[in-house]
Amino acid sequence: MDDTGRLEEALAHLVRTVEDLSDVVARQDAEIARLTARVARLMEREAERELSEGGTVPLADQKPPHW
Repeated sequence: MDDTGRLEEALAHLVRTVEDLSDVVARQDAEIARLTARVARLMEREAERELSEGGTVPLADQKPPHW
């Protein structure tokens, strides 16, 4: 195989690798967006639960005692 053939083969492998990595990043982006939305819903639900149970500010929103 001449140098041109080796370069074309290497380029084809690199293109395939970039496409595979792009697919992985796209899937991870979608999963991160889904999980972020889920965490936001859970935090809202927990804040509502804390307020309904004790009528106090949720612990996560309270200032530490040394402030």
